[in-house]
Amino acid sequence: MINSRALLVIILMFLFFTALVVKLFDIQIVRSEELKYYAQRQQTGVETIAAEQGLIYDRNNVLLVYNRPDVSFYVDLRMISQKNKKVVAAAFSKVLGKPANYYMKLMNGSKKTICLEKKVIIEKAELLKDIKRVGYFYKDDPTRVYHYNNLAAHALGYVNNDHKGVMGVSEYFEESLRGQDGSRSVDKNAIGDVVNVSEAETNPAIPGNNLFLTINKNYQLILEDELRNGINQYGGTSATGIMMDPNTGEVLAIANIDDFNPNEYWKYDDFQRRNRAITDTYEPGSTFKAFTIASLLDQGLCRLNEKLNVENGTYKYKNVRIRDTHPFNSLSVKEIIEQSSNIGVSKLVQRIDDEKYFKYLRGFGFGNYTSIPLPGETAGRLKKPTEWSKVSKAYLSFGYEISVTPIQMLTAYCALINGGVLYEPQLINKEVTFDGSLVNEFSPKKVRRVISSETSEVMRNLLADVVKNGTGKKAYSELISIGGKTGTSQKLVNGSYSKKDYNSSFIGFFPVEDPKVVCLVLINSPDQGKYGGLVAAPIFKNIAERVVETDVDKFQDHINYDLLNNIKYANDNSKNNSTHIKTTTSFNVKPINYSTKGKMPDLINTSIKDAIYTLTKLGVKYKIKGTGIIIYQSIPAGKTLKPNETCILECSEINVRGASL
Repeated sequence: MINSRALLVIILMFLFFTALVVKLFDIQIVRSEELKYYAQRQQTGVETIAAEQGLIYDRNNVLLVYNRPDVSFYVDLRMISQKNKKVVAAAFSKVLGKPANYYMKLMNGSKKTICLEKKVIIEKAELLKDIKRVGYFYKDDPTRVYHYNNLAAHALGYVNNDHKGVMGVSEYFEESLRGQDGSRSVDKNAIGDVVNVSEAETNPAIPGNNLFLTINKNYQLILEDELRNGINQYGGTSATGIMMDPNTGEVLAIANIDDFNPNEYWKYDDFQRRNRAITDTYEPGSTFKAFTIASLLDQGLCRLNEKLNVENGTYKYKNVRIRDTHPFNSLSVKEIIEQSSNIGVSKLVQRIDDEKYFKYLRGFGFGNYTSIPLPGETAGRLKKPTEWSKVSKAYLSFGYEISVTPIQMLTAYCALINGGVLYEPQLINKEVTFDGSLVNEFSPKKVRRVISSETSEVMRNLLADVVKNGTGKKAYSELISIGGKTGTSQKLVNGSYSKKDYNSSFIGFFPVEDPKVVCLVLINSPDQGKYGGLVAAPIFKNIAERVVETDVDKFQDHINYDLLNNIKYANDNSKNNSTHIKTTTSFNVKPINYSTKGKMPDLINTSIKDAIYTLTKLGVKYKIKGTGIIIYQSIPAGKTLKPNETCILECSEINVRGASL
């Protein structure tokens, strides 16, 4: 009996050790490579190091878009215990201020993995990273920050949840801005925490390139502000404005009101996010007459002082009636453009050959893309002469039977008054790497000569007379000379021209003697008045005067200084919770004393705008912390300035925290 028991034990032990040897053989020999693969996959890994997107600045090195290194926190409900849930909930409640029950409810859900908090700012995230619990983890989740909210939203575009650029330069230059992701090899413990990083197998990420726009932040602010004021005063469904340098094609400002905040792009509809300045077309109306007159003058087909019968306001041509807003018996060519006579210009246009007239209009860029570096541009519509009806040329002469975009109109006006040369619109000054190396510097691109320099000079003077004596009187300014043309066109509604809805526009430039800025103002369906001369022209005047007051040096040879000395500089009133930046027309901050050359002026209690202007004029580099009124300057007032010195300015309002500068 005893021997049989001993034998049974021996057999069982033999079987046990046999099974153990077989299992070890299977692990060590048969499945060694397979199990080694699984072990390495569990204990080691390759993590992606996300590249930081490039920064975006305006033409004066003012930072517009930067990256905030936020962190998102998660819990794997399959791994975390009830005890650890309470620990995590208590920690989050303490750091972020929400009740612990809020986080407990999240962690009692049915999903496998839940997000406790998205995009926690780095200061608070550092406190939450210290929590070490099974099933609790975090990921870097950088946020693209548009520091001035709505400002230049359509030019900048935005970055969506997939970190892809949408609209604006964010989309057009996405490849340059995105950078190159890196990678690193890591060792993990049994619960998945990283315990070691292999420096030898780490490929650092390469940040994206930085873009410096042609946009002037101060001009942009003024343009948006005055378009909003115009909508408030005259009503209307929307407004569009663009400013350009006519001598280079540089876009100084571009705006659409109603607009959107790229920081919260998902709260806005497609209309608000669409860059209507380059995508939406309209019939330009009387602003188009300038191109007709320029074509005739360039061909020598009319004289400014010759008189035409304008039929006392009603003219039957072919099978249609052409009417003028203001009836006259006769007008000279000069007066036809001043008084915006449809009858006069429709008679004059018959003197030019169809093909030649079409060639001029095509030369000004109509019916073609302007090639502005923004996505979504449309080409408009310019019918070929073979498609014209018997009255098409007459209607074309005063801006009907053609569809244009605002950017096309402004680009063409630049050619009209800059000496006759069409330029491509330019939005980028330069592209540099994260460490400051120049990648590309953009220069003006001439497309073609459209009219002679002599014709262009005549047109400048004609358009100045429109403002002095004609339909553009409400754009007249005593501060600086202005030229321009009004436009009023009926909108097509359900296939027929509306008697209630109009596009009211004004395209102007200043100073007349040496144009430096050309600006388009377009108001859609204004409630108070319909004519461009009554609605868009006064908005343009406000824009022009504020630009001159902001940038005195640029216009110093053409300013009425007696009037300027009576105007107070505007101050930027920024609110932390506002959706856009508003500039008032008067304030009580201290003016800057410019008299002590070579020494640091006192900038305390001055606006950012004036401080930037002053430091730029002195050639001093600067860094700005916050917005609003200057409360601190790192270089004391009165100190002798040194080459390459940087002045740090702190302001009393929003602080840019965690920015990658």
